[in-house]
Amino acid sequence: MLTSAMVFAAGLGTRLQPLTNDRPKALVEINGHTLLETTLQKIIQSGITEIVVNVHHFSHLVKAFLATHTFDADIRVSDESDFLRDTAGGLKYAEPLLHGDHILLHNVDILSDLDLRALVADHIDHHALATLAVRQRTTSRYLLFDAETLQLGGWQNVVTGEKQVARPMRQELPLGFSGIHVVSREILRHIPADQKLSMTPLYLALAPDHLIRGYRHDSGRWMDVGKYNDVVKLRENGGKF
Repeated sequence: MLTSAMVFAAGLGTRLQPLTNDRPKALVEINGHTLLETTLQKIIQSGITEIVVNVHHFSHLVKAFLATHTFDADIRVSDESDFLRDTAGGLKYAEPLLHGDHILLHNVDILSDLDLRALVADHIDHHALATLAVRQRTTSRYLLFDAETLQLGGWQNVVTGEKQVARPMRQELPLGFSGIHVVSREILRHIPADQKLSMTPLYLALAPDHLIRGYRHDSGRWMDVGKYNDVVKLRENGGKF
């Protein structure tokens, strides 16, 4: 079964300003390498060689970067310059470019030592519709899983108190989403075409009738570098996270 990948690189990068005043967040550099290059190399090292990158903000710069850099993979661009569709909407828009039975989804501003091969294998072994990399960490928004089965059951914002329960859970286990997930191609038929939609509400809508699982990686290294201060600290630390 073919596994392809998609890198979500179309965001505006407002939390990274002023670094994104003249470039997209995908081309922000850490230790001499852009976030896009780092993400692509990690995916390629996992054995996936069909990768789609979506673009919107400063899309011409991402296209120019890909045109002038060589990777051991077939890299295609899903151009959302006309309309930013968010993650689920962007995935649906890229459907003609994705040929895998399973699709690895990776945010461009996430750094980790997560074993992507193991994540994909776990997804396939459990015949899940989606498998989300998650970990115990402090965040304002948590995904809620059944502690025994790791099946997605809800979502909670601990700052506002908002909570959504999609399916019953014997014991709720709040975990932070890591920005890396795997979906089966079947999920594409559940996403409306040409609409702006995030993956989280899609997962919650599908959770009552489909297997949406968590994949824990608590012991490994992980970092969201979507904020300016995070990038500054990472640069000061020589790129070590």
